[in-house]
Amino acid sequence: MEEPVETRLGRGQRLTEAVREDLELFGISELEERIEVLRAEVARVQAQIDRKAAGRAAADALFSSRAQ
Repeated sequence: MEEPVETRLGRGQRLTEAVREDLELFGISELEERIEVLRAEVARVQAQIDRKAAGRAAADALFSSRAQ
């Protein structure tokens, strides 16, 4: 008997699916929990953006000083 093939989710697909969920099905406490999870995710994404921006700024500073 063959095992079922797992389909690989594309980048960001889970987020897209979560955004499309019908919120009418959730209770108030579930919606509040969802907001907390989303806030934590926003903070995580912002921290990654900040790290990448700092790395980019460091690289720009390094290479711009070499060009002079």
